[in-house]
Amino acid sequence: MTPANVRVPAKINLCLGVGPVRDDGYHPLATVYQAVDLHDEVRATPRDDDEITVTVHSDLDARTEVAIVPENDDNLAVKAARLLRDRTGVTAGVDLAIRKVIPVAGGMAGGSADAAAALVACNEAWGTGLTRAALEVLAAQLGSDVPFLLHGGNAIGGGRGETVSPVLARGSYHWVFAMAHEGLSTRAVFAEFDRLNAGSTVADPTVTDALLAALRAGDPLALGNALSNDLTEAALSLRPELEDTLSIGIEAGALGAILSGSGPTAMFLATDEQHSLDIAFALSSASGCADVVQSRGPVPGARLA
Repeated sequence: MTPANVRVPAKINLCLGVGPVRDDGYHPLATVYQAVDLHDEVRATPRDDDEITVTVHSDLDARTEVAIVPENDDNLAVKAARLLRDRTGVTAGVDLAIRKVIPVAGGMAGGSADAAAALVACNEAWGTGLTRAALEVLAAQLGSDVPFLLHGGNAIGGGRGETVSPVLARGSYHWVFAMAHEGLSTRAVFAEFDRLNAGSTVADPTVTDALLAALRAGDPLALGNALSNDLTEAALSLRPELEDTLSIGIEAGALGAILSGSGPTAMFLATDEQHSLDIAFALSSASGCADVVQSRGPVPGARLA
């Protein structure tokens, strides 16, 4: 058994359709994921005893709010390691060291990314030898976004987001992300979505043909026009100041502007690197932005470093 390092990307939702809450408490989702090159890193170091520990570090504490990431059994990476161990009969423990870059509670699946990375890292460190397909089965039990973050690239998500299928796509896309000063609870946003839609008919979610056609063509302008997020109204209800951030990016010429997942990170599509610089400059003075980051996608999912 030897230590293993894994890099894992953030995810964004190019569209996020949300249906009415199910009897199990989850909402049916129809989404197109894209993995982008903001990466967390997870190092798994096997132990001789059966303890599983986690430490979290960041060079960007102000942005990631790393202090709120649990360093105990509530950490999703720890849950991933325990699930893998239970399913494979491993008796050893592991020390997990997480370096955070993906914003915490930012709608970019930072916790799910770390869970995906922990599965890959512990699988390697313990020598359990599970295939990527076998890891995907475990990933679906950990959270809706975890299976996609094993894949990366572009993919359609269904069910509650955990069923993933490839998307025919071309091209690379330039993004600008405006990070908020505080995170936003996914649970709170979905609860607000339910409150706002109480008594109304919420249609079953679908992915639009326009978005899929834009990806097939590799057309940033068409993709910008097709971006959508059914959680926007709920997120803005909880954090109205995010509307100003979206407006600044649109005024700066972004091809499209939406919240990432449940927010509060706002994402803006640019035509090229220079355009992304211009958008980032405009957003840098926005009072609601703690940080502005340029990125590109798609990129691969969790991989050994």
